Amino acid sequence: MAQTAASITSLIQPHLSQLTPYQAGKPLEELARELGLTDAIKLASNENPLGPSPKALAAIQAELASLHRYPDSHAYYLKEELSRHLGIKVQQLILGNGSDEILDLLVRALVSPGDEVVSTAHTFLMYGLLTRAVGGVFRAVPLRDMHLDLPAVAQAVTPRTKLVLLNNPNNPTGTVFSRAEWEAFLAAVPATVTVVLDEAYIEFADDPEVPRGLEYLAEDRLLVVLRTFSKAYGLAGLRVGYGYGPSELLDFLNRLRLPFNVNRLAQAGARAALEDVDFLERTLDLVRRGRDFLCRELTRLGLAIVPTQANFILIRIGRPGQEVYQAMLREGVIIRAMESYDFPDCIRVNVGLPEENERFLKALKKVLGL
Repeated sequence: MAQTAASITSLIQPHLSQLTPYQAGKPLEELARELGLTDAIKLASNENPLGPSPKALAAIQAELASLHRYPDSHAYYLKEELSRHLGIKVQQLILGNGSDEILDLLVRALVSPGDEVVSTAHTFLMYGLLTRAVGGVFRAVPLRDMHLDLPAVAQAVTPRTKLVLLNNPNNPTGTVFSRAEWEAFLAAVPATVTVVLDEAYIEFADDPEVPRGLEYLAEDRLLVVLRTFSKAYGLAGLRVGYGYGPSELLDFLNRLRLPFNVNRLAQAGARAALEDVDFLERTLDLVRRGRDFLCRELTRLGLAIVPTQANFILIRIGRPGQEVYQAMLREGVIIRAMESYDFPDCIRVNVGLPEENERFLKALKKVLGL
C-alpha cells in the first residue's frame, strides 16, 4: 500500500516541518526561460564579475581526463598549499563542499536538540536553517545601526549555548566590526563556547581596523574561521571552501564529513586560483572601484545605502523590494530582494563589471522613476 502524505509526515523529525528552504539567487538560465531575455546580467549572488581565474580554468581542463577517478578524499595537495599560504599546520585545516558544509559539520558535531546557537538578526540565512535542522534553538541578536552588536552577542550566551556564528563582513549588510570590538568579544565569551568567524567576504575589506581570524588562531581557543573560493577567487560553481581552527576539533569534523566531499575539479581549480595572485589583485581592484562608484551614484540619487566592506551593497528603496526585483527582472537585471532577510523595503546588488554597474543604475532609475 502506498504511503500517504500524512503518514510520511509522521515519520519525519518534528522540527524539520518548521524549516524554510534556502532561496538562492535566480540563475541567468531560469530568467531566459521565464522571460525570453538573452542579454540579462546577474548581480544577485555576490559572484566574481571577472569570472574564474584563467589559471584555474587551465588546471580544470587538464583534470578532465581523470573524471573517471575518485578525487583525493583528503585533498592532500590543496591542504599543503593552503597550509603554506596561511602559515598554519595541515591538521588545523578542513575542506568542504563550500564553507556551508563546514558550518553543517560544526552544527551537527556540537549542537544537540535544545542546545542554543547564538548569532545575529539579518545575517546569512543558513545559520538559522542548519541550527533548526538538528533541533537546536537559534537566538538572533538585533543589529545596532546595521552593525553586529558584539557586546550584546556576548551577553546573549547562556549555559545552553554551544556555538556563536558571526559573519564579518556581514551578509547582507556589508558592515564590519573592528579589531578592538572583536578582541573584547573574545575575552567576554566563555572558553567552552565555540566561536565561528565566517570570512566569506574578507578579501574585499580594505579597512585596516577589520580583524582577520588568522591572527587569533590557537590550539587552545575554540575559534573556527571559514573562508571560501566562491567569491574573490571566482569559483562559486565548484563549491569549495575551507576552515581552520584547533586540530582536535577539526579531527572530529573530519570524522563526520563525507568522503570525497571536494571533487577533483574543485581541488585542481582551487590550487591554481590560490596561486593566481595577479587575478586576485585585479578582482579586488575592480570590486573596490566599482563599489565606490555605485555607492557614490546611489547616494547622488537620494537612496539610502549601508556602508559596505563587501562586494555588495544593501539599498533601502522605500517600497517593497520584491516589486523592484520583479521590475528589474523585466529590464534584464537580476538583483536580490531582501524580504527573506527581514529587510522588506531593501534590495541587494553586487558589484559587476563597469558596464554592468552602469546598466544596473540605468535600470534602477527607470524602475524607481528617478
